[in-house]
Amino acid sequence: MRDRGILYATATLRALTTGFTGVALGLYLAETGLAADAIGRIVSVGLAGAALAALLATLAADRLGRRRFLVATALVGALGTLVFALVRSPLALAFSAGLGMLNGMGRDRGAALILEQAALPATVSAERRTRAFAVYTMLQDIGHGLGALLAGLPSALAGPGDAPAAYRLALVVCAAAAALMALLYLRLGRTIEAGAGRARQALSARSRGILLRLSALFGLDSLAGGFLSTALLSYFFFERFAASAAAIGALFFAARLLNALSHLGAAWLAARIGLVNTMVFTHIPSSLLLVTVAFAPSFPMAALLFLLREGLVEMDVPTRSSYVLAVVEPGERTVASGVTNLVRLGGWAIAPALAGSLMATESLYLPLVIGAGMKIAYDLLLWRAFRGVKPSEEQGRS
Repeated sequence: MRDRGILYATATLRALTTGFTGVALGLYLAETGLAADAIGRIVSVGLAGAALAALLATLAADRLGRRRFLVATALVGALGTLVFALVRSPLALAFSAGLGMLNGMGRDRGAALILEQAALPATVSAERRTRAFAVYTMLQDIGHGLGALLAGLPSALAGPGDAPAAYRLALVVCAAAAALMALLYLRLGRTIEAGAGRARQALSARSRGILLRLSALFGLDSLAGGFLSTALLSYFFFERFAASAAAIGALFFAARLLNALSHLGAAWLAARIGLVNTMVFTHIPSSLLLVTVAFAPSFPMAALLFLLREGLVEMDVPTRSSYVLAVVEPGERTVASGVTNLVRLGGWAIAPALAGSLMATESLYLPLVIGAGMKIAYDLLLWRAFRGVKPSEEQGRS
């Protein structure tokens, strides 16, 4: 229970800083006078650093020790963030962004997430695993929402011309938060290493087949998600309805709160109809609602439909994590978590450029329709392929 509480605390703290940097990174760099192309390169290097750390966690953390790897990652992140707050040149900013694994996406998908998810099942019974993932994911979404909300605070509190200094101070606080996470990781007990000693590069034949099929399906889902990124949806609301930045910001904050609440509902539903059914039967209605958003006649109507969608769309997140780590062996959980998260990172990186090109042709609604259609195809393929592959707690059900 203590280890689970520590994992909940570190996930929340990391999500808070990730939500903050996701919004504040671009604002801070713009305030320093950097051009858009330089900002884009710096953000890309930060994400590349996060992806590299995620790859290392997948391949090496079980051999080096999960707790040791988590502590080292947190300390390196703290150092990189601190340097980022102190340097000025674009080259130094890019280097420190990569070292600090600064996340401009606003969503936590890095090395620490992979290892925490791999360790979490060992802290609970099989029957309570999905609820543990639901609480974990709910705390992340709350942290993401609060972090995004706080991102405008430095600029609002600073005087004219003082915004860069205010953002630098906030980044120093983020570095201190990463150092605090390292201290929390040091308090983890033996549970964090459960199954890690048996981790191998070669998965069992059964697990390899499951992960190959799941990764292909998750790749399709993440490609669809790339068409529906927060930035592009914000652009859609702005261009289609002339909605203000304040209204769009409030809409996404409310959406994150609904995401967070939905995770507990997902755990309740999964205990009754199963993990795969919960993933599919909540995801398809959310995609249909997204299509209605594309053709809504007004911003209030579009906002209402969008919030209804957000109440359903992430019910598959804790159930998906729980399912993946339940259908592989305990010693394979780090690799399973790492591979499936890396596949998602790749899909997200590809689609936004395609979606932006479509929006540039004045077909603002097309990315929403294409993304929703791809997600429905993913759900149907997932249900067909995995409805008969049940985790241990569901194997007695008809």
